[in-house]
Amino acid sequence: MTISSFDDIRALVRTMPLADAAAIEAAQARDGQLTKPPGSLGRLEHLVLWLAAWQGVNPPRAERISFLVFAGNHGVTAQGISAFPAEVTVQMVANFRHGGAAINQLAALAGAELTVIPLELDRPTGDFCAGPAMDEAETCAAFAAGFEAVQDGDLCCIGEMGIGNTTVAAALAAALFGGDGQTWAGPGTGLDPEGVSRKGQVIDRGLALHRERLADPLQALACLGGREIAAMAGAILACRLKRVPVLLDGYVNCAAAAVLKKLDAGALDHCRVGHLSAEPAAHRLLGALDFDRNLEPLLDLDMRLGECSGAAVAALVVKAAVATHAGMATFAEAGVAGKDA
Repeated sequence: MTISSFDDIRALVRTMPLADAAAIEAAQARDGQLTKPPGSLGRLEHLVLWLAAWQGVNPPRAERISFLVFAGNHGVTAQGISAFPAEVTVQMVANFRHGGAAINQLAALAGAELTVIPLELDRPTGDFCAGPAMDEAETCAAFAAGFEAVQDGDLCCIGEMGIGNTTVAAALAAALFGGDGQTWAGPGTGLDPEGVSRKGQVIDRGLALHRERLADPLQALACLGGREIAAMAGAILACRLKRVPVLLDGYVNCAAAAVLKKLDAGALDHCRVGHLSAEPAAHRLLGALDFDRNLEPLLDLDMRLGECSGAAVAALVVKAAVATHAGMATFAEAGVAGKDA
C-alpha cells in the first residue's frame, strides 16, 4: 500500500474498522458461565472483551505476539537536551540484535517475536529549532516503514529507541494539546533540573518557529517529530486495519499515538496502555488522550526505559487474561452450583 502523502494517511484513517460486537457478546456470555463470581477477575475480564472485539473471535488468543521497536536519531540533540550522546542509539540497536537489552529478555519470557527497525540512523532528522525535523516525503517514508512492519497476529507491543526522543515527544504533545515546554518536558534519560529547564526552552523555541503549521497533526509530526515516532504511528494504524490489538508503551509511544487520535477520535480504540511511564508528563498525556478507566495503564512500575519494555511486561498480564478466560471450566462443566442454584 503506497503512503507517499499526508492525504494517503488521512484516507487510510477513514477506512478503520470498528469493534466486532458479536465477538464481544460471545466473550461476555462465556465469562458469565465461568467458575468465579462475576467481575472477580477485575480488569482481566475487560482485557478479554477488548481482545475479542478487535480479533473478532472468542475466545481471543495471545499466542502470536510481536514486539516492534523503532529507532531514530534526532537533530535537536545538538541543543544539549539529553544526558547521553546521539551515538548511543546505534549502539543500543546493536545491543538489541545481540540479545543484550531488557526487551530481549522480556520477549523471550513472553514468547514474542522481537523486530528492531532502525530508521536512517546515519541521517538524523533536522534540528527543529532551526527548521522542520522532516518534510512531508520523509515523514511519510517513516510512517510507511512502521505500517509495513506489522504482520497478522494476536497482539502487538510497540516501542522505540532514540536519544533525544523525549524532547521530541514533549514538543509534539505541546503542539497537539497546548501548553509550553516546561509543561511537557521531563528528565528523560536522566537530566538534572537545570537540564530539564533547558529542554523546555528548546521545546518553546521549536513551537514558536513552527506555530503556523502546528494545527494540522501531520504537519506537527513533520515539524517536530522523529522517524521512529512517525513509524510508530504508522504501525498503530496498520494494526487497526489488520485487527491486531495494540499495547502502547510509554511517553514517546503515546505521543506517536496522539497524532492518530487527533486525526480521528476513535483511532486508538484498539489500543490499551501497557504502563504509566515515570516521565512526569506521562499522566497528563494520557489525560489529553481521553483514556477512560478501561484504558488506564495496566501497570505502574515506575519504568521509563522505553524499548517497548513496559508494554512487554503488560503483555504477560494479557496472556493471563486469555489463559483464565479460555482455560477455566464453566459451572456446568465443573459440576459446581451457580449463584442462583
